[in-house]
Amino acid sequence: MVATIIRAFIGRDRNRWVSGFIANRIAFNQHRSFSRFIIRLSIAATAIGVAVMIITLSFANGFQEEISQKVFSFWGHIRIQEKQPFKALIAEETPIIKNDTLVDLVKKDPNVQDIHPFATKYAILKTKEDIEGVLLKGFDSTYNFGHFKRFIKEGRPINFNNRTYSREIMISAYTAGQLKLKLNDGILIYFIRPDGTLRPDKLTVAGIYKTGIEEYDKTFAVGDIRLIQRLNDWYADEIGGYEIFLHDYHKIDTTVMSIYNLDNFPPTWDTQGVQEISPNIFDWLNMQNVTRNVLIGFMLAVAVINLITCLLILVLERVRMIGVLKSLGASNRRIQMIFVHHGAIITVTGIVIGTALALALLFLQKETGFIKLQEEAYYLSEAAVKIVWWQIAVIIAGTFVVCFTILTLPSIVARNIQAVKAIQFR
Repeated sequence: MVATIIRAFIGRDRNRWVSGFIANRIAFNQHRSFSRFIIRLSIAATAIGVAVMIITLSFANGFQEEISQKVFSFWGHIRIQEKQPFKALIAEETPIIKNDTLVDLVKKDPNVQDIHPFATKYAILKTKEDIEGVLLKGFDSTYNFGHFKRFIKEGRPINFNNRTYSREIMISAYTAGQLKLKLNDGILIYFIRPDGTLRPDKLTVAGIYKTGIEEYDKTFAVGDIRLIQRLNDWYADEIGGYEIFLHDYHKIDTTVMSIYNLDNFPPTWDTQGVQEISPNIFDWLNMQNVTRNVLIGFMLAVAVINLITCLLILVLERVRMIGVLKSLGASNRRIQMIFVHHGAIITVTGIVIGTALALALLFLQKETGFIKLQEEAYYLSEAAVKIVWWQIAVIIAGTFVVCFTILTLPSIVARNIQAVKAIQFR
């Protein structure tokens, strides 16, 4: 059988499968040898490299997606307000007059999911023993609390009524802890009126929320916009601005410009994407891309160097075999193809194992959330996962193409070995 294989290898009717057959015998031999150890080590290193790249991308995608959606759910995607060049990012607004015509035009934009008015006002929450400052964010009955429900830990959203403003409030878990409040507890809220006097009111805690973003949880409470209008001596059609939710947050920039360029858009108003409202968070998220790309590049370089090293060692260990095959008439190209096949076996095996390992860990994290995070630092209590299949396909294809290209380097060494010297090599 061995003789038949050699004759097929060196004969005129060479079969392409012979190079693969010899490569397989080298790669999967059952004898304990140094080459066997190197092969398995290379497969393990390639698998780890591929797994780390897939896991890194999926965790980075999940982290950015989850944090972004938290910000979007709290602020909306776009805000319409009076132009205030020197206004703080989080502060009370200059009132604007409702514009139903503009609202109808905005709703016709295919990117817009919904639009609703809002207003904010600083207030002081007081119990018998404690006091805490908040920025009350007011909505009306058109607000879709479906955006906010993901944050509600206890209770429910506030209820609106037709006669007067709602006497209910939603507070953060942080504020509830500071004031030792529970659901349905009454609380005094104090506002500074435009004339400088304090106006107290008694509200009931309807819900307790937690975004995990410390800046929001320490600052905001949610109530009825009509309470803010009454305290500011605003008319019923005066509001702080509009919040707009989109179907696809990737279209924020284009939608901001299309709304601003509407014919009926007031010249003293402005549109802002949420990135301008919370630039620190989005700048931080963008920095994660750099870290992700550096890590992926590093792992790809490790995989390439590992494969080159492995094949060079295997070539040196198989020098005598190369000499025997050349003495029997094997061409340099045929010798080269043996080691190319050999490297392809290692690469493909490593990619398959690494991909399976990464997907198993990612699905386990999605189901159990066993990887925990410090929420105060990362805004999440557990690592989020978002698997993007085309990215995994790119990693697999890119790893294979790069490694397969690099495979030619050690195989060139093999084809340049002289038969006589190779047979005498010890």
